[in-house]
Amino acid sequence: MVSHEVGRSSYQESYAYLWRDSAVEYTKGAVVYMDSGDQFAREPYFAEFRDRDVGQEVAMAAIHIVYGDSRADRTPEIRELASIWQWMSEVYPDTPRIIAGDFNLSPDNAAWQPLREQGAQPAITSGASTLSETDGQYAHLYDNFWYDSSVLDVSGSGIVQYSKLLGITNEEGRSTVSDHAPVYLSLGDAEPGFTSAEAGGDSDGSASNCIDLNSGSAERLDALPNIGPARAQDIIDGRPWQSVNDLTRINGIGPARMQEIQSAGQVCKL
Repeated sequence: MVSHEVGRSSYQESYAYLWRDSAVEYTKGAVVYMDSGDQFAREPYFAEFRDRDVGQEVAMAAIHIVYGDSRADRTPEIRELASIWQWMSEVYPDTPRIIAGDFNLSPDNAAWQPLREQGAQPAITSGASTLSETDGQYAHLYDNFWYDSSVLDVSGSGIVQYSKLLGITNEEGRSTVSDHAPVYLSLGDAEPGFTSAEAGGDSDGSASNCIDLNSGSAERLDALPNIGPARAQDIIDGRPWQSVNDLTRINGIGPARMQEIQSAGQVCKL
C-alpha cells in the first residue's frame, strides 16, 4: 500500500506499508496527514492493521523527518510529532499507536520531550542505524519506533545489520541498498526471523541506557563526562575501541578525565 508523493520541492517521496496477508490484515484509515499549517516537509502516512492470530490492532504513522542543514532544522518537525500523536488518538480511538520512521535525530535529543510528555517512548535507545563510510561501523541512531508501553506489549526491538547478513561491505550496501539499516519491533511472543541483528534496547531496560563507544551516535557520546561534539567525533573516527582506557589517545583526555568517564558508569561493556 503506497501513499501519493509527498514533499515541498521537486524532490518527493512516497511511503509504503508491506505486510503478509496470512498474518496481518489492513483494517482502515490509510491517509496522508492534512498538514494545513505546513509543519512537515513530508507529511506522515497513517494506517491501521490487525494481527489475524491474536487480534492485536495497531495504528501506524510513517514519517521521514527533514534533514536540513543542521539539527535545528529537524527539531520543529520532531516537536510537532506530539500533535500527530494526539491526532492519532482521535482518529484511531482505543488503538495502540506507533510512530515509525527515519527521524534524523537520536532519541535522547531534548526536542522529543513534548512527545515523551504524552507517554510515548523510543523502542531503540542504543546502537546506531546509519551505515558509516567505514566498513562494519554505524554512525547515528536515526531510525526508530515511538510507542506507549502501557498499552502495547513490546517484547523486543533492534537494528538489523544487513550488510553482515548479506556479506557485503558498507560501501556496497550504501550504493546498492541503503545507507540506513532496517529496524524492527516485536510484540508479545513474536520472534524476529533473522539472526544478524544488533539489539537496540532490551525490553526490560537492563542495558538500554549505556553508551556504546563503537556504535553510539555523536549525540549519545556527547552525554559522557568531558566529551563535547568535537571529542564525540574523535571517538567515532577512532573506532574500534577495545577499552575505555584507550580514550587517552584522544587529545584533551588524560588519565584523570578518562577515569571520570569510566567512573560515571555510562559506557557499555566492551
